[in-house]
Amino acid sequence: MKKKLALLLAGLMTIAMVTGCGAGEEPTTGSDAGTGITEESSSAEESSTEESSSEATEEGSAEASVEIEFGADTQAIIDRGVLYVGVKNAVPGFGLQDTLTGEYSGMEIDIARKIAEYLGVEVEFTTVTAATRTELLDSGDIDCVLATFTITDERKESWDFTTPYYTDAVTVLVEDASGITSLEGLVDKKVGVSSGSTSARALTAAMIEAGLIDGTGYDKDTFDAATWTTGVSYQQYEDYPAISTALSAGEVDAFCVDKSILAIYKTEGRSYIEEKFSPQEYGIATRKGSDFSALCDELVNTWLNDGTIDGFIDTYGLN
Repeated sequence: MKKKLALLLAGLMTIAMVTGCGAGEEPTTGSDAGTGITEESSSAEESSTEESSSEATEEGSAEASVEIEFGADTQAIIDRGVLYVGVKNAVPGFGLQDTLTGEYSGMEIDIARKIAEYLGVEVEFTTVTAATRTELLDSGDIDCVLATFTITDERKESWDFTTPYYTDAVTVLVEDASGITSLEGLVDKKVGVSSGSTSARALTAAMIEAGLIDGTGYDKDTFDAATWTTGVSYQQYEDYPAISTALSAGEVDAFCVDKSILAIYKTEGRSYIEEKFSPQEYGIATRKGSDFSALCDELVNTWLNDGTIDGFIDTYGLN
């Protein structure tokens, strides 16, 4: 009797345990037993861990994609979505604008486009002259100047310049009919130059160094083409086409500027004089103290080192 009662009680206890676990569930065993961890709670924690890991990965990827923290001036260009660049429109190989399409081409145009590409913005070109480029830069109408702008110590006091991306030299273009073939032939002649350029000063210094004119009163820091008349005089014009026209009309005896600029105006019946002088280093000009200056310099140095700029020089025949 006692044995039957014990068996009955054991059976009732087994039924109770099975009922307490719920239909289709198994009691917890092993390391999970007594810890309160169920399959449902474990899945929830795994899901949470995966989401946290995913967020951390995305955040890490975003941080890894940032190559440089831009300063306020550069960020303003990015936020605006447009880089404004002052360029030449009549200097083949550097900055030339198609009169029909309005499109610009040249080495300096390509450099400007690469800067814009790096920033992820569009680029808009403004034609400048030697007389207007710094005014537009100072006023904020343009962000930088890429316009055969020669680097000088004097100019560096007012604007920032990058490492030079091209080095040229000054020379003089004349009509063959003038009989002028050298610096000596320019003594007591009138030379056409661009307003705001350094060409007149460079030519005067070269003639003084050659012993062709008296250097009394010459000071490179205060030299003014408008008032210099010792041994050679100058007529200033707003742009290069105007000087070329004046040369053809006989208003001036010669046209002086960087040789790469003169190339477009060396037509039949015109020649360069024998001498080249005063090496001219071109750099990108930006507003003094702008954080955009440092970025431009970094990019120019990168493109000088990796051959990009040499490629532009070859493309446009500027060797």
